[in-house]
Formats: sequence, structure tokens, C-alpha cells
Amino acid sequence: MCSMSHPLHIPYEYYQEGDLIIGGMTSQLFIYFEALSFAEHPKTKLTGEPFATLKNYQHVLALAFAVKEVNDNSKILPNISLGFHIYDSYSNAKLTYQNILNFLCTSKKMIPNYNSNNKRNLMAVVGGLDSETSLHISNIINIYKIPQVTYSFFVPLTDETNQIPSIYQMVPNEANQYKGILQLLLYFQWTWVGIVALRNNKGERFVQILTSLLSQNGICPAFIHWLPTLTSSEDMNDIFYMTRPREYLALFLTKMEVNIFTINADTHAMFVLKWFLYLAQMEVMPEIIMGKVWILTAEWDFSFQTVDKLLDIKVFHGALSFNVKTNEIVGFQNFIHFVSSNWPEEDDFIRVFWEPAFNCLLSDSKLDGHTGRCTGQEKLENLLAPFFEMTMTAQSYSIYNAVLAVAQALHTMYSVKQKDMLTLVEGDIKESFSLQPWQVHPFLRSISFNNTAGDFIQFNERGELETGFDIINWVTFLNQSFQRVKVGGMDPQASPGTEFTINVELIKWHRAFNQVQPLSVCNDNCHPGYSRRKKEEAAFCCYDCTPCPERKISDKKDMDDCVECPEDEYPNKDHNRCIPKFLNFLSYNEPLGITVVLLVLFCSLITALVLGIFVKHRNTPIVKANNRDLTYCLLFSLLICFLCSLLFIGRPQTVTCLLRQTSFGIIFSVAVSSLLAKTVTVVLAFMATKPGSQMRKWVGNQLACSIVLSCATVQVVICILWLYIAPPFPGLDSKSMTEEIVLECDEGSVAMFYCVLGYMGFLAAVTFAVAFFARKLPNTFNEAKFITFSMLVFCSVWLSFVPTYLSTKGKHMVVVEIFSILSSSAGLFGCIFSPKCYILLLRPELNCKGHLVIRNT
Repeated sequence: MCSMSHPLHIPYEYYQEGDLIIGGMTSQLFIYFEALSFAEHPKTKLTGEPFATLKNYQHVLALAFAVKEVNDNSKILPNISLGFHIYDSYSNAKLTYQNILNFLCTSKKMIPNYNSNNKRNLMAVVGGLDSETSLHISNIINIYKIPQVTYSFFVPLTDETNQIPSIYQMVPNEANQYKGILQLLLYFQWTWVGIVALRNNKGERFVQILTSLLSQNGICPAFIHWLPTLTSSEDMNDIFYMTRPREYLALFLTKMEVNIFTINADTHAMFVLKWFLYLAQMEVMPEIIMGKVWILTAEWDFSFQTVDKLLDIKVFHGALSFNVKTNEIVGFQNFIHFVSSNWPEEDDFIRVFWEPAFNCLLSDSKLDGHTGRCTGQEKLENLLAPFFEMTMTAQSYSIYNAVLAVAQALHTMYSVKQKDMLTLVEGDIKESFSLQPWQVHPFLRSISFNNTAGDFIQFNERGELETGFDIINWVTFLNQSFQRVKVGGMDPQASPGTEFTINVELIKWHRAFNQVQPLSVCNDNCHPGYSRRKKEEAAFCCYDCTPCPERKISDKKDMDDCVECPEDEYPNKDHNRCIPKFLNFLSYNEPLGITVVLLVLFCSLITALVLGIFVKHRNTPIVKANNRDLTYCLLFSLLICFLCSLLFIGRPQTVTCLLRQTSFGIIFSVAVSSLLAKTVTVVLAFMATKPGSQMRKWVGNQLACSIVLSCATVQVVICILWLYIAPPFPGLDSKSMTEEIVLECDEGSVAMFYCVLGYMGFLAAVTFAVAFFARKLPNTFNEAKFITFSMLVFCSVWLSFVPTYLSTKGKHMVVVEIFSILSSSAGLFGCIFSPKCYILLLRPELNCKGHLVIRNT
């Protein structure tokens, strides 16, 4: 038999070192198990203690328990027993190759690529704990087509699918772990994250994939810190005794202002990281390394190594890690209750675990020291969690499933080929089928079963286990122990949208955060009312905060851009929410509306009163002198002008919008044309007094009425065209005023509106010109002077109206137009009729024909 390093043969009732009976014949099947960094490395003695991951002893017990469970189950491999050999490679490639070759050969001399009738009947290899060890194993056993079931994430040298077809992974696709990390960061809105990895093939792959995912989802790596690679015992000593310059530590400490760290947490990386943390704890203020959230990959497992005994475990309080999905295995705790210092002698690892774990020497130990002898009363359940956990860890669970998977594949293969394996010849059972490891592959690749915990075990096309991840929150205690709390998961088999789950209420954050969710951003959040603006020459997660402009808001933190409020709302003072706008129109109920109404009624009343006075004194010379009918027409049109101002008050309706501008334009045209007719009549009257004048036939009421009707008709035609082409209508103006919606009458056609005003202006200009030339005609009751002045007032009002109207907003535009109507109407009324009313009411003696004759003389 070839020599082996630390082999473990545990005899059970169903397995003994030797032959097993199968229907009169003999057969045995072996599983080779590769442990990693469990025992003391022969060349590494640091601080007088072995560099050993003590709690990995549970991996050994998980394998033994799984084999025992298979052998105890008569329904799996009946009359066939599984055996196993365990080797520890100490993370050393040379020892890994040596162990594999030793086990494959039977001669005392190891001959590579030669297998001499190995009666051990090796059917599968389980291991190793890390990717590099698994790769070293596969380099040899792949030649023999022996199935290899790893319980670590296997990273091939290239990304080619199925590069090594003999490898099966009892872990899910690693891409789901990266997606889980991304979802975790997005859920907590952590956008400024430090990345820590070992500078090796797996670490570089971790950084490459993760940084790509983060940048695609708006998360910035604050830094990428590469941990030094340990390739020899000298490197280990350099790290322990810091014989290298302390630049590693100094560089690491400069990056501790970040709150969130994502770590490719394989065994070597975590060893170096924890040593750096210990040095920081000893040489600088311990608070620098506290108060961080460590997001760790599935390789992480807190165990007491040399450095762990020195490092304050509360550094990792509140850490979040991804573990391969596990479940409780019934019977495992009962199994490990029987483990004691009297464990079978074939277990060469019990001493390496038991003595440092319980700080005692076994009874057969030849070492002398200050520690006493083990009493045999030591119990695994009394150990702290960093030494040993009574519940099965994720890696032990994967080992357990690996054994069951191999057993199920063998069972299926034996069931299918049972007739070919045994033939009955002359009453004797003879072996007719030689079982080879390579024949297991198709059955192992297609296994599908539920383990004893009820979890479904099946490989995908890449040889990866179809399962998910648990998210674990690490809660530490003052006695250097800890508790795992499952707070969520990443299940790629779940329905879309439910793959990632998290229960924030179960998470215990580091005590430095006072149980408040940590923040990790490049700079403070932009509060509502502000938007982000990228900083030049900085990562895209770093930005400045700029206030939202007018009409825009941001109601959430860190919005890339402010958004406009709906048209019927406006931003509040802080620009963080939209407020409904008030309706803006000139109402009868508000003070301004009441004032306008009172003013309109007053002007209308005065006009009606004057009209009554003129009717009463209709036969007096002053009323008859300047065409009494035109005077009545002018007074009535001015009265209607005053009253039409009421159409501009109140909520705009369809009828009022149609009548507002058109009625105002037509009535004003009648008023102005009446003044024009009066002026033309006076001029013609004086021209007709000259001898032989032909103007006498034009003097009379017929001409005056023709002038009024023709001028008003033009305005009526313009208004009819306006109503036909684009009539005014009630509208909403939500843009001109920030906080109000203006209820207005939309002109429909602005051009037609200004045509109405333009025609009024034309009539006024003509009237003004005619009156101006007739102002010096000798007549006591000549109105030309007053008409000239009234037209001057009229034109001044409406020329100032246009810029004022265009510069105002909301209901004030309506007020401006009402004021223009009232003031121009009042100007006409006052300039024309106040002198006449003065004579009629205060100087009636002047209202006589004699006075007119005296003035003419």
C-alpha cells in the first residue's frame, strides 16, 4: 500500500478495513476526501501554536456522518459499503499531488500515470476547500476520469464552459452570489463601497465581475485593495513579524473611512485581512477599524486561528455574508455528541483538534507542558463557536450532500446494471462486470433527489448545484463567540422579482451605528429640493447638490434631475412637493371685483342721469344745436360701454367670452363714430353757409346716421369674421403665473383682437383729426374743441393699454382692460357733456337763442 499523510479510517459496524460481502463475493468502494489547512503545517511554526483551522474538523465529521448514513440505509447500495480516506494538503500544491498519487498506486514506489490493480476501488474524490486545491486535484484525477465533487467555488483558468467535465460543484453558480451582493447594496442604497481581494486568479476574477456589475447599476468602488499573496512559509512569517515595510498597513488604514467593504473572503484573504486588522487594533486607535459593514462571500467562516485569538471579534459584529443554502440535518448533532478524546485511533486528526481546542493533552501524548491531561469529560458543545459549531456549517452541508450525491449515482448505476454485474454460473456468483470510476459520470451528472433535510439536489448543465444562498448576519459576543442569524436569501429558482429577500428587522448592525442603518455614499445625500450634478474628475457616484429651478421639484433623495410639477400644481418654497394652484379670475366676491362693479354702476348711473337731463331739455337750444339724435346715440352707447365692463367680471363662460371683446368693440365704434358724425356735421354746417355752396344738400340727420351706421358696420363685420374664424373661448393659463391657474377668455385669434382695437384706433384718429381742424369755428355750442380733447384722452388711454395689457398677468389683465374701457368712456363722457350739463343745470340763462346770436355777432 502506498504511504499516506494523515489517513483516517473510521470503522463502523457496516464498514471494516478489508472486504465486504456482496452475495458471496467481496467488494469495497472508496471516497477520497481532501481536507484543507486543518492540521499543523510541518514548516510553519508561528507564535508557538499550529496554524490550523480547528473548526474544519466538522468537515471530517460531516463526511463520516454522511458515509455512516449511507451505509445504515438498506435502500441505498444494499450489501455495499462505502469507505473513505481523508488527507490534508495544508494548502500546498506539492502535498496535494503527492497525496493523490499515493492513493492511486498500490506499490511502495510511486509511479505517475500508473494504476496497478488498485483494490481500494476509488469511485470519487471530494474536495478541496478552495479553488486552487481543487484545480491541483483535477489535474491528476481527470486523467483517470475519476469524478471530483468540490465543495468550493471552482474557478478555472479560463471561462470555457465544461472545461473540466469530471468536476461537479456542490455549490450554486457563483454569478448568483455577485447578483446577491449587488441587490444587497442596491437595497440599502450603498453606493460608495470598498473592494478587498487577494491578488490571485480568483481575487482578480472577483474584482473584475463585481466592479462591472456595480458600475452598471450606479455604484462606485471607493477603492480596490489588493491583499498580499502568501505563496510560502516565508511569506507567512513576513506577515506575522512584519519584516516587510509597513506600507501594506498604512495603505490599508487610509481607506478605512468607507463604511461598506465587500471581500472575496477565501481562507487566505481573510487570514491576511484579519492580521492587518489586528495590527491596526494594536498600533493605532481601535475605533478606526470598528463601525464597518463587511459583506463577505460564501467562503467565509469565522474560526479561531492564531490571529483570531488576538483580534477583537467585535470588529465583525453586524457583518453580512453569503452562505450556500443549508438546512438542519436530523441526527448530526446526536452523532457528534459521541465524539470524544477516545475516538478511534485511526482518526489522526483528533489530536490536532482536541488538544488546542480544549487546551489539554491526550492521555497518550508524549509532550510535556503546563496544560493538564484531558479528562475525557470534554464535550464539543462546550466549545465557543469559533472553535466548533454544533450545527452543520455551509461547507459541511456541501460535503454531506457530496457524499449523498455520489452514493445516489452509484446506487442508480448498480440498479441499472445489476444484471450485467452478476451472472449465475453453476450455482456460483461470479463477477462479470468490472466497475470503473468513469462509468459513474452519466449517473452523477443526472442525479435528482431530496436529501434528508428535504433540499432538492440536482446539477445544472455546468455541473453546479441548483440551489441558492442564505444571507447571514453575524452577531458577536464579549466572550469571543458569535451567532449566525439568517436575514435573507438569494434564490435564482424563485419567481421573477422575488429572487432576493431581506428582513431588515432581524439585522443587528455594528454597535457604532446605534442600530441605525449605515450610510455609505461618496458625499452627503442631496435632500429633496435638490438634484445631483456630477463633479468633474471624480467618480460618477460623487456629485454636487444644486437647488431645483423654478417650476421643478425633487421629492426624493439623490434625484438625478428635478421634475416639473403638473400644470395645475406649483412647487412649494422648498421645492420638495407640488401644491395645487389657486384659480385666478376677477370675482364679484373679492374687494377688487366689488370696487370695479361699484365704479361701473356709478358711471352707468351718471350717464343715465345725464341722458335723462338731455331728454328733459331736448327742446332747448344747447341740446338742439349739435344734432340731438347723435347726442342721444352717444350717451346711450357710452352707457352700454360702462355696462359691458361687467362681462369681464366673474368666472369666464362661453357666452361671456363671445360677448366680451365683440360687444366692447362694436359699442365703442358706435360711440366714436357718433363723435365723428357730430364733427363732420359742424364742419359741413359752416361750409354750407357760404354763398353758392353745394354742401347744403349734405347737411342733415341723414348724413350723420350714414356715418354712424357705416362705421359701426365695418366693426360688426370684423367681429363676425372673428367669431367665424376663431371665436374666443374659456381657457386655462397655467404657465404665466407660478402659483395660480388663470381662468381667462382665450381670444382665439390674437390678430382679430388687435384688428378690433386697430379699427377703433383708426376711427379715433380720424375723429381727432377732423375735430382738431374744426376747433376754431365760431359757434357758442361748437363741440369741436371738446371732441378734440376727448379724442386725445381716448387715444392716450388705448395707446397705454397695449403695453400695460401685455405686461400684466392673470386677473390684472382683465382689470387693465376694464380700467381702459371705463377711463376712455369717462373721458369721452366728461369732455363732451360736462360743459353742457354745467349750462343746463347751473347756468340755464345761457341756454337761449339770444345768447347764441350775441356770440355770433
